[in-house]
Amino acid sequence: MTTTVYLHHWSGNGPAVMTEGERPRAAILPLYTLEQCDLRRYNSILIPAHVDQRYLVTQQSRLETFLQEGGTIVVNGHIAYPFLRWLQPFEALMYNGLDSLRIHHAQPHPIFDGVDPEDMTFRRGVAGFYARGSNPVSAGAVVLNTIGPVATPIDWLLTLPGGGRLLVHSGNDLWMFHDSEDSTALIVPQLFAWLEKEAL
Repeated sequence: MTTTVYLHHWSGNGPAVMTEGERPRAAILPLYTLEQCDLRRYNSILIPAHVDQRYLVTQQSRLETFLQEGGTIVVNGHIAYPFLRWLQPFEALMYNGLDSLRIHHAQPHPIFDGVDPEDMTFRRGVAGFYARGSNPVSAGAVVLNTIGPVATPIDWLLTLPGGGRLLVHSGNDLWMFHDSEDSTALIVPQLFAWLEKEAL
């Protein structure tokens, strides 16, 4: 049984990248059934961009307990309604040419091992898909990736005293890169390897 759950907020069976193959990467949980789910069944929760954050605010206590008891949550997208105490509203990037969209590694991390920042900057020749601003960094978090010459944080990781981990990515879903033809294709398998390593 998978130890990761994906909060599904659209119709259908969920993203193929989660469900394909003999061993699905994640269980699919319809978003609005979250309040009925026993989260102790899982080690990790994946929260996609464009999710109903106002609903997640109603589940804040349960999600924070999950983290404080050692679980991992991966948050994608722009925070409009902070649904965890460690989150703050998204701050858009001030553009000033192509260099303002260039991605840079700030700290090594297994999820981004071998991923070329240039491939993160450009998707099919267009810059700006990976991120266009920041979900401000929580106190005590480690910044993994930044954007632009002033090193605006776009990926950060907070480890809580009980071992819980909050990974925050301020752009489109990290799993959108699963079909990439460059080094960003490493992100998805390395993300799930990182999630599973802690679960073992």
